[in-house]
Amino acid sequence: MIEEICQRAKVASVKMAKLSADQKNVALGKMADALEANVEKILAANRIDVEAAKAKKLKTSLLDRLALDQKKIQTMAKELREVVNLTDPVGTILSSWTRPNGLIISQIRVPLGVVGVIYESRPNVTSDAAGICIKAGNAVILRGGSDALQSNLAVGKVLREALLDTSVPVDALQVVNSSERRDVEELMSMRSYIDVLIPRGGAELIKTVIEKAKIPVIETGTGNCHIYVEEDADLEMATPMIINAKVQRPGVCNAVEKLLVHSKIAKMYIPKIVAELHKNGVEVRGDQKTRQIIPEVEAATEQDWYAEYLDLIIGIKIVDNLSEAILHINKYGTKHSETIVTRDFTKATQFLQEIDSAAVYWNASTRFTDGNQFGLGAEIGISTQKLHTRGPMSIQDLTTTKYIILGKGQIRN
Repeated sequence: MIEEICQRAKVASVKMAKLSADQKNVALGKMADALEANVEKILAANRIDVEAAKAKKLKTSLLDRLALDQKKIQTMAKELREVVNLTDPVGTILSSWTRPNGLIISQIRVPLGVVGVIYESRPNVTSDAAGICIKAGNAVILRGGSDALQSNLAVGKVLREALLDTSVPVDALQVVNSSERRDVEELMSMRSYIDVLIPRGGAELIKTVIEKAKIPVIETGTGNCHIYVEEDADLEMATPMIINAKVQRPGVCNAVEKLLVHSKIAKMYIPKIVAELHKNGVEVRGDQKTRQIIPEVEAATEQDWYAEYLDLIIGIKIVDNLSEAILHINKYGTKHSETIVTRDFTKATQFLQEIDSAAVYWNASTRFTDGNQFGLGAEIGISTQKLHTRGPMSIQDLTTTKYIILGKGQIRN
C-alpha cells in the first residue's frame, strides 16, 4: 500500500511542477470551500477520535490539539485562502549572470517534489500542510498520528474530492490510511519516491524519524523554550509575558517551558511569579535555590531541564548572571525560541548573539514564533536545524533551486 501511494505521488509531482500559480490557486480555493461545506462530516469523524482519546485519558493539552469545532474548521478554510494570496515562489529567478565564455547561468526556484509529513494529534495540519505543499508545487503524503486517524482521513477525503475538477492531480494529496508502525517505517524508507520528510510533533516522534528515515529529514517542532528575567528587567512587563507564553496554549511548540531568574531579584520576584502561575493552574517545578524561597514547589530533576512538557507545567531555575543563563539554555534547549527580559541593550545583544536557537527574543513572548506572526504567511512547521532552512518554514522553504544554463555550443577546454 505504501509503495503504491508513493508511486502515485511521484507521478503527480511531475504534473505539479508544471502548474501555473492560477491553477494551484483555483484548487486551493475549492479545497477551502469544501472544508466549509463538509463541516458535519469532519466533526463526526473527529468525535470518534476525541472519545477514543478521552477513554485513553489523553492529557488535556493534547485533547485541545485533537478536538475540532466549526470555528476551527472555518479557520482551516481561512488559512487555505491565505495561502492563495501568497506569492508563488516557483520559477522565481534568484540570480542570473553571463560567464566570459558566453554561458548564461540562472538560479531558479523549483518544487522539492514529493514531501512526506509525519505528525501527531492535530487534524488541522492535514489541511495546512496540504495547502502549503500544493502552492509550492509539490505532491504531499500525510501520515498523522493514530489518535487523529479518523479526523485526518475525513479532512483528506474532502480535500481530495475538491481537486477532482481542478488542474491539480488528486494524487498530489494523499493521507495514509493506517496507524500501523510498520507502515510509517516503510514510508520512511521510500527514498526512490519521497524527496524530503518533515516530522511535526513531540521529541519522541522527531527522534524516531531522524533515526529510522532513509530520506532527508527537516527537523521541526520540539520546543523546550526559555524566558530569562535579568536583574534589571521591567517585572510588570515580564509577568504577563511569562503567563502568555506558558498559559495561552501550553500544548504548542512555542510555549515557554522553563523560566530562569537572576539571583539578585529571585527572593522578591519568584514568590510573585509563582503565585501568578498557580493562579493560572500551572504546576511549578524548581531547582534547590527556588525551593529555598518557596519550599512547597516540587523539586526539578535533571530530566526536567530537558523536558518539553506541552502542558501546564513550568520549571524555574535561579542563575547568578547572564552567562550562566546562556550556558543553561544552550545545553538544555531544543534550539527553538528563547527570550531575555532586560532593559540593558548590551545584555540583550549578548543574549541575541550567543543563544543558538532559531528564534531569539528581547522583551517578547516566545509564542510569536510562527509563520503568520512573522509576516511570512502559512508555515509547515518550525525548523530547529540549520540545513535547508531554519525557523518558520513558509512557502519558499518548500522549494529548492536548480541552475538553468544557456549556451551556443560552448565546450570546456
